[in-house]
Order: sequence, then C-alpha cells, then structure tokens
Amino acid sequence: MTEQKNGKPARGGDSAPDGLVVVDKPAGFTSHDVVAKMRGIARTRRVGHAGTLDPMATGVLVLGIGRATRLLGHLALTEKEYVATVRLGQNTVTDDAEGDLTSSTPAHGLSREAVDAAVALQTGAVMQVPSKVSAVKVDGKRSYARVREGEEVELAARPVTISSFLVHDVREERAEDGTPVTDLLITVTCSSGTYVRAIARDLGAELGVGGHLTALRRTRVGPYGVAEARTLEQFQESLEVMPLATAAAKAFPRWDLPEREAKLLCHGVRLAMPELPAGPVAAFGPDGRFLALVEERGGKAKSLAVFA
Repeated sequence: MTEQKNGKPARGGDSAPDGLVVVDKPAGFTSHDVVAKMRGIARTRRVGHAGTLDPMATGVLVLGIGRATRLLGHLALTEKEYVATVRLGQNTVTDDAEGDLTSSTPAHGLSREAVDAAVALQTGAVMQVPSKVSAVKVDGKRSYARVREGEEVELAARPVTISSFLVHDVREERAEDGTPVTDLLITVTCSSGTYVRAIARDLGAELGVGGHLTALRRTRVGPYGVAEARTLEQFQESLEVMPLATAAAKAFPRWDLPEREAKLLCHGVRLAMPELPAGPVAAFGPDGRFLALVEERGGKAKSLAVFA
C-alpha cells in the first residue's frame, strides 16, 4: 500500500491522508463496521482503530488512516471516560442489555449510602474479572466464542484502575418483566482494559441484587473527546483528518530536537533523553516535523515507530 509523504500523495493511486479521525460511533455498529466504512470513505484499506467499542455503545472511537495506524497501539493504552446507565436488580449472560436475563431480584429501596459504599469498593486500583463475552483469549480462543458454543468460561481477575466513579442519578423503575429495578446514571474514568459491563455486574453483586449495563457512551479516549468527534455521515461529506504531528503532540509528551540530533535520531542513533514522563514520547525536529515515537530505555531513546 502506498502512502502520503510530506502531505503529497504517493505514487500508486492511494491518495488517502495520513492522520487520525475521531468518530462518534453509532449504536448497532461494531468497531470493525466503522473501520470498514472509513476504508470506503478514505479509499484505502490502511485504517485501524485504537480500542474497540461494543455494538450497543456509542461515542468516541479513534481511527488511524495511513501511517497513523502505527500510533494506534500506543493510543489504545490511554485512559478512557464513559457515561453509562446501570440497571440494578437483574443479571444477564453478557452483563449488558443485549444478553438474556439470568436472574431478577427486586431492587427498590436501596439506600444511597449502600450504593455509594458499593461504588467506593470499585474505585481506585481494583482486581476485575472481565465479562465472559469479552474478547479476552482463553487458550488461544476468544472468550465470547467459547460462551457462544456453550462452554463454561472462567476468566482470571486482572488489575485495572478506576480513577473516578460518580453516580449522578438514582431512579427506581419497573423492568419489562415487572421486576422493581433501580437505574443509576454514572460516569467512569478508567484505565485501558477496564470493562464497564463488569463494573455494572460487580456493583449489583455487591448490593446483592445483580446488575447489568443498559447504556454506554464513551466520551473520551486519552486527549480525544466527544466534542471533537464527528459522525460517519459527516466524514462522508468531508474527510478532515488530524495530521500526524498534531495527533502526536496532543497525545504524548513532546521532545523537540535541534537539527543535528534530529538527523541522528532518524538514522537510528540512540540519543540521551531529557527527563520526561514515562511511556511513549513524540520527538519533533526544529521545523515542527514529527520524527518518531520513542521511549526511554537506560537513559537513551529507543524508537517505537519512525515517521520521518
């Protein structure tokens, strides 16, 4: 596949721009569906996403086009923010509204103190068991595939960080089957790898009534928020991408290099790095050109991906 360099289409007919797009994913679409749509809009197969969203979820899905796909694995590790509705009083096989009910327990009369205490237990550094229908691999096969085939799956707990967990509204309702339920409107800020469906499940378990997710909207991935997201229809009308340099400067700490060091870095020389936050760092030349994504190893810069 050919690429653009320095803003000019490369030879071979692929004139797709290099950069990121922030999509407001519609409900009912898988992340792969959105990637497929964007491939058609950008007229290139070189499109990928930085972390999936469930079909029922809406909101921020960051896509990379062209050379920007090489940033995606690093963006996927950033903090994420969600607005969600949790229904207390019912469990489902998928821990969300798309799965069949497995139990119902009356959940009216829950005190706000009890809800807040359960929320506190899921705030901070916690061990979380992913949903059984997640994409976690078990002996090389996705957990959801094993569940669909009727297998019983037991997943190991993994460390995640829920840095903020706020309950904005508590409302008593009646489920379709008549069960008295309580719906919570919440916002969650969490580390990569956190399952909001599992938060709903565990919150219900702690309160002794069961719980599942009924609505989910991702409002932020790293520095990219829903305010800058556009719908697929808007991208169809006008494909405007965030240039590589802008995307990198927004997502990673910045390291500006003089001309000589910039050339050395591009030729694979491992330069001494200044003190910068841990993790990937975006290196720039004196002309503002994005050179590479690097990481400190033994005091020197190790290239993760070179763009110059």
